[in-house]
Amino acid sequence: MPAMPPVTQALLLINVAVFCIDYFLGPWFGRMFALWPIGGGFLPWQVVTYAFMHGSLTHIFFNMFGLWMFGSELERVWGGKRYLQFYFASLLAAAAMQLLVTMILGSPYPTVGASGALFGLLLAFGMMFPNRRIMLIFPPIPMKARTFVIVFGALELFFGVTGTQQGVAHFAHLGGMLGGYLMIRYWRGQPPFGRR
Repeated sequence: MPAMPPVTQALLLINVAVFCIDYFLGPWFGRMFALWPIGGGFLPWQVVTYAFMHGSLTHIFFNMFGLWMFGSELERVWGGKRYLQFYFASLLAAAAMQLLVTMILGSPYPTVGASGALFGLLLAFGMMFPNRRIMLIFPPIPMKARTFVIVFGALELFFGVTGTQQGVAHFAHLGGMLGGYLMIRYWRGQPPFGRR
């Protein structure tokens, strides 16, 4: 197994460190750094800091597993600088989408987790390696990366619209995918962006 590239490794370590700090400092930390709705405790830096916080061990485990699985490969292809730009574009787009949705729905709850950025990485992986086989954990079904992305995107849209899974920021996940998609189109000089 190849060594984990440096930016992915740094992101993983920062996420784990923040999770530990949050565990020991408690509610005050979450109040300052989780992504709160506008008018409900929102502070500007939260559009970045929320993505380094997680609600449980399961939450951080699966997000870091995804970061390692998809992020490592993308960093090897793009290099650290471009990979970090992409990660933050997805992260910020996820935050913007979540703030918009919470404003429309009037939700009073904060958002935490790197899932929005992870869904951007997932989309990029599907675009870069569409025929690569991915094995789901539950259930263990192999499928092409392109199919995996389409299935996950469709499920997120379905759950978000129907409100089936409460407490999950489905529209933030879709926002991360949208931000990642737009970043790739920007790099390629495709509409709505001009030639670069």
